[in-house]
Amino acid sequence: MAITDDIRKAATDPTPLYFLAGTADLAVQQAKKVPGIVEQIRTEAPARIETVRSFDPNAAQEKAASRAKEAQETLQSKVTEFVSTLDTDLKKIGESAQDLALRSIGVAAEYAVKARETYEKVAEQGEQVVKTWRGEAAEEIEELAIAVEPNAEPVEAKAAPQPVAVVTEPAPAKKAAPKKAPAAKKTTAAKKTTPPAK
Repeated sequence: MAITDDIRKAATDPTPLYFLAGTADLAVQQAKKVPGIVEQIRTEAPARIETVRSFDPNAAQEKAASRAKEAQETLQSKVTEFVSTLDTDLKKIGESAQDLALRSIGVAAEYAVKARETYEKVAEQGEQVVKTWRGEAAEEIEELAIAVEPNAEPVEAKAAPQPVAVVTEPAPAKKAAPKKAPAAKKTTAAKKTTPPAK
């Protein structure tokens, strides 16, 4: 029973759909920024091309060699410092490992909470987007109704429009009436055939 309840809850929960709508809205907002970024790159491109043309490979090679020597010396000094300060006491290393594990669990829990909060924020934004879309759809339906029936007064749009059932053929009333009449005759005939109890 618990599994089916979970499945029903997951199937009827609109939050993931709101999250998708919020994500789509954020993507649209980010896409609106692209033309400005392209224009910025277009204006900066000539300066960057000139920098590449004036590049001196010999100077860059000398600079890279000096940086490599500095990095090697720094690495050697750090390794010797680490080896000299390395505590060989297993108990302290075990305590450090436990402390590190507990810290990583705390950090993971913190990130899970932040992820959940972000998910809920995007879902709330998506819910607002969906409400906006529904409002726009209701306005379009109202405009269509005014176009079809220009003399009718406009009706206020509801928050969630209900689907309209369309009936193409009216149900004939004469076919339903004969079915009820024979049923009534059978019940009266059944009452007459049962003998009275003495």
